[in-house]
Amino acid sequence: MIRVGMISYWHVHAEEYTGYAVKHPETEIAAIWDENLERGKAMSEKYGVPFVASLDDLLGDASIDAVVVDTPTNRHRDVMVQAAKAGKHIFTEKVVAPTLKEVNEILAAVNEAGVKLTVSLPRLYDDYTVTLRALLEEQPLGQLTMARVRLSHNGATAGWLPEHFYSLEQCGGGALIDLGCHPMYLVRLLLGMPERVSAHYGYVTGKEVEDNAVSVLSYPDGALGIVEAGFVNSHSPFSIEIHGVDGTLLFGFPEAEIKIRSSRRTGEWETVSMRSRQPIAFNQWVDHILTGTTADENIALAVDLTKLMEASNRSVAEGRPIAVEELEA
Repeated sequence: MIRVGMISYWHVHAEEYTGYAVKHPETEIAAIWDENLERGKAMSEKYGVPFVASLDDLLGDASIDAVVVDTPTNRHRDVMVQAAKAGKHIFTEKVVAPTLKEVNEILAAVNEAGVKLTVSLPRLYDDYTVTLRALLEEQPLGQLTMARVRLSHNGATAGWLPEHFYSLEQCGGGALIDLGCHPMYLVRLLLGMPERVSAHYGYVTGKEVEDNAVSVLSYPDGALGIVEAGFVNSHSPFSIEIHGVDGTLLFGFPEAEIKIRSSRRTGEWETVSMRSRQPIAFNQWVDHILTGTTADENIALAVDLTKLMEASNRSVAEGRPIAVEELEA
């Protein structure tokens, strides 16, 4: 049995991951720590596990094998480096950290300690992504020219997101770094790493962070990736569109089904049968711990995600496109 320490309930998905740990036959919640004492104690009572007031004490507990990190994003680097040095396997919310420099420091500590790291990139393993990847291996669209992925909700306008999600200091950004992470790693998956990034942020509700965002990824062969995210839309479907010189593929317009039209196929619109999804990232993490394997693709995509988010934030701050090679490692 893998004994898991829950490190913070700051993030809205922390209780979801708690549920995964409770339900998985190979894991159990051993202890809870939170930078917010009141919140941590409440979660301790809710789940019937000990609350540890000191993070040092939790990480120093030899009976705890692994941790789930859901602290404010600006604390990820310090917490995960400390956890790795304490020999704890780590499952964490995206983004791994706001900057490439911090991510590299985390990875150095993880690699030196030999612990297993996996990042929550949930849409990477959903049925539509599995289906898209298999379909695109056949190159039905020819040379890809554009990929656009949009994800938006009404958290800011309807008032259901926690107030701390609008803290620039804690989050490192708003709609793009939180919700736009998913479209970003999917566009990266489809087109690879771009040469330059140009982002534009909107502030519809006047928050400290952006609540409306677009990031455009530019590639040497002329292809473009478009990442869209927002906290200000009530009925905006999650959607993916991929275009190539020989065809177009659509998902979520608005139905959750994949449609393709290609001159390399029938030349007519076709609906593609969905493949089965892959195991969730938490379960993959547990498997890596048990088998001694590593989450190579997951970690590589998570590193690239931070690069693209850092480049987007710099693009807005500096008012210019940012070449990915400019980022400080």
